[in-house]
Amino acid sequence: MPSTESDSRRPGTLWVRNLDWPLPDNIVPRVPATFRCIGPDEIDSLAQVMRLDNSAILQQRFASGKRCCVAQVEGALAAYGWVSLNEEEIGEIRLRIHLMPGEAYIWDCGTAPAYRRLRLYTALLLHITDQLRAEGLCRAWIGADGDNVASQQGMALAGFRPVADLVVARVLAMRMFWVRGRAGVPEAVVTDVRRALLGNRDQAWLGALSRVKADRA
Repeated sequence: MPSTESDSRRPGTLWVRNLDWPLPDNIVPRVPATFRCIGPDEIDSLAQVMRLDNSAILQQRFASGKRCCVAQVEGALAAYGWVSLNEEEIGEIRLRIHLMPGEAYIWDCGTAPAYRRLRLYTALLLHITDQLRAEGLCRAWIGADGDNVASQQGMALAGFRPVADLVVARVLAMRMFWVRGRAGVPEAVVTDVRRALLGNRDQAWLGALSRVKADRA
């Protein structure tokens, strides 16, 4: 019988905003700011605010069609967020999110320390989703670690809703993932999360995990 322990935990939550939802009211940054997308010609400034010693990774991102939108305060880059329209690797968990036409994934967002708690992150998310809606897209996804309360608050203020938790379990030498829908979320939305992140693999892995637990009983 297998003797290896399984360790089930929640590495993060996927949030969604349908772009035809009404815009939240009265969400403005606490300092005057401008919002725009930038290109490769501003890589050096972007690398500085992202605290990167090597800008090669940013060059690769732009070359592959990824976008970067920023908040600017008095001429300085204060916050940033990346957007993908096809697929993107979620590096922390080594999975890829696969997007359908009309969907976008917002990721790798950050705010320079001197500009935090000024609602720049929330305002930037609103700017990004407003641009996506104007381009005819219908849905934006974004993820958050379970303990990142500040990001979750910013997402909620920007009109995003948590829809599903990604659960990981270690059984023997395998890392198994599955999607657990939040209470009250329509099953069709949870199915979309499974499709984007796992295909149908979570159901197969749940079956394998159940069999291991049965063998240990």
